[in-house]
Amino acid sequence: MFFSRVGQSVAPRRGILLALSVVAPALVLSACMSSEKDVNLSTYVDQTEPADVLYNQGLANMNAGRLDEASKKFDAVDRQHPYSEFARKSMVMGAFADYRAGNYDEAIGTAKRYLTLYPSTDEAAYAQYIIGLSYYRQIKDVTQDQKEARQTIQTMQDLVTRWPTSEYVGDAKDKIRFANDQLAGKEMQIGRYYLERRDYIAAVKRFRTVVENYSNTRHVEEALARLTESYYAMGLTSEAQTAAAVLGNNYPDSQWYKDSYKLLQSNGLAPRENAGSWISKAGKLITGA
Repeated sequence: MFFSRVGQSVAPRRGILLALSVVAPALVLSACMSSEKDVNLSTYVDQTEPADVLYNQGLANMNAGRLDEASKKFDAVDRQHPYSEFARKSMVMGAFADYRAGNYDEAIGTAKRYLTLYPSTDEAAYAQYIIGLSYYRQIKDVTQDQKEARQTIQTMQDLVTRWPTSEYVGDAKDKIRFANDQLAGKEMQIGRYYLERRDYIAAVKRFRTVVENYSNTRHVEEALARLTESYYAMGLTSEAQTAAAVLGNNYPDSQWYKDSYKLLQSNGLAPRENAGSWISKAGKLITGA
């Protein structure tokens, strides 16, 4: 009885196996055909190309102005041939391509990664320069936050300090001067806001920051005049006279000095420097814009 039942069960199983043996190859073939249809042939070819070919394709795309394509090619070198010589070069060129395309966050990220992996190579200064340029291009007008100006200064100053003989140092210093001018302009904007509302203490704080920290910007001239105005309004005539005197010593032909002189003269006063004042000490650092 037992064997009978077993025997009865064998035949169906053999039938099933036979059917599967016929169907399975068809399913496999169908799956292969389906997967072949889904394959991105350009990606497949791209993944099998040598590093030098991909790198040169990236250069060609960049020279032709196809920056996004160039970036993809350089990324492919880094991804498919990591730690190779071409991968190292591609990382820098990819950062530059992203910078040129306005993809600043990507450029900064790639350049920072390069500096982490290859801090002592010849291209390290260039990678640092790309980071600085990417921040610089994002600097906003003085009515907005100046985070990017501060980042520009820090990045470019690091370049000047770490690679003092680099060919990028000259432009880095120019970018630092511009960013400092932006920060000074922001302080002046806030200072004028407080001055208009007769919050003289808050205004003086902002103008003092410009004189002490941004003495080589174009804003220091106005800052001294505003200090004269603020101190005069507060009744601190000695400080007002000192601010006007320092302004006259550095910018004798300035309209700001003429206005400050006229303000003091309206009350029988004249510019007179108090050597013990912070303004007098800060004035010795003024170099002009």
